Amino acid sequence: MPQMSPLMWFSLFIMFSIIFLMFNQLNFFSFKPKIMNNSEKIKSKNINWKW
Repeated sequence: MPQMSPLMWFSLFIMFSIIFLMFNQLNFFSFKPKIMNNSEKIKSKNINWKW
């Protein structure tokens, strides 16, 4: 069974690292957050503190 040279392991590591980073960037930039309106913020439950 042939063994891989250290440079080949390093190039494989670089390739998978680049694929991993590209996959993360695509997921990050494809996500579009939902924008809340001011009226939705006002509708949130008010807490009355009784000191």
